Amino acid sequence: MLLSLFPRRRFWSFSTVPHNLSLRLCPTINTRPLFTAVRIASEFGLSDSRSSLEDMSSNLKPDFGEGECLFPPLPEIKSCAIRLQVFTHRSFYARPGHVFEDPPDDPSPDNERYEHLGDTVLGLSITGLLMEMFPGLRVGPSTKIRAMMVGNPTLAEISQKYKLPERLRLHPAQAITLRASVHIQADVFESFVGGLFLDQGLDAVRQWLKALFTPYATAAYYAARQHHGLPPMPPSPQLEGGNGGNNAPAPAHTLVALPQPGDVLAPPTIGHLALFNQHLQREGKPVEWIYSDGSAQPEGNGYSDLGLPPGVILRGTKATPIWYVKVLVDGQYCGRGRGNTKKAARNEAAKEGLAFLGRYV
Repeated sequence: MLLSLFPRRRFWSFSTVPHNLSLRLCPTINTRPLFTAVRIASEFGLSDSRSSLEDMSSNLKPDFGEGECLFPPLPEIKSCAIRLQVFTHRSFYARPGHVFEDPPDDPSPDNERYEHLGDTVLGLSITGLLMEMFPGLRVGPSTKIRAMMVGNPTLAEISQKYKLPERLRLHPAQAITLRASVHIQADVFESFVGGLFLDQGLDAVRQWLKALFTPYATAAYYAARQHHGLPPMPPSPQLEGGNGGNNAPAPAHTLVALPQPGDVLAPPTIGHLALFNQHLQREGKPVEWIYSDGSAQPEGNGYSDLGLPPGVILRGTKATPIWYVKVLVDGQYCGRGRGNTKKAARNEAAKEGLAFLGRYV
């Protein structure tokens, strides 16, 4: 089971499950959507950097104009019942938290279900906003940017600007502590999003969130670019203006030229490496892989003669490296390849190596 990267995701213990239950349940289960999950760690090497994402989220500096004149007003939830429940913390009624399901005639009156719904609606809206603002953004960076935008520090900051924590109904003995909690401040914002969705529908929510989160999206986008070692201000018309002087990128859909078959950037076909290794094992021939990062003077046992025109030699960054490799069989050159990982580069070199050895696939 994937676990959320952010600590505000609560986990509930199934300590009351009968011992004779045949299913083996995980000791904990996340009851909320996993929009900021381990996927980020696998794609960015952030398995131990939850605090890093939280820090980046805390340091976002959205531009709402002078005096924050562009900060959108808080929409009004028209239903009194929904509005009351949005601001009712579970401590107010102090119902037991280990109950599996409420009775049909006595649902829980607190805002946890609205918060759960709001988390989903918020994730959907932010994902759509990023696709609209940055149509060329890949899924991995987009996931990271979204994580910064919906992290506790960001949502708590927004919640405080709207003074949502002041409207919370809390148990008197815990009111001061809970109202000052960043987690609770973020939760009540999500609860409001869920309540607004039930009250007025998705279009109203997305219209409000678009105006609210566009500056945050721009700030998070630049922070992510910097984290990847890329220029903070790319020379793109979409990011440079055309929206009345606002620094936020103007939403637009752009046509992107896709690489043609045979283009040097075309994605490799996988599987050649395994076949190449099997062939060499059967033949009992030694193989040597020599790597390069494309630099003129590679370190260690690397090489600089990539066999490519200078114009197509790409050099990666620390976050997105590009590897070149050549393969020697019995000391004889057989092929070369390139990829974002050493394994991908070896696969391309293995494809040439198979052809060199007379195995065409």
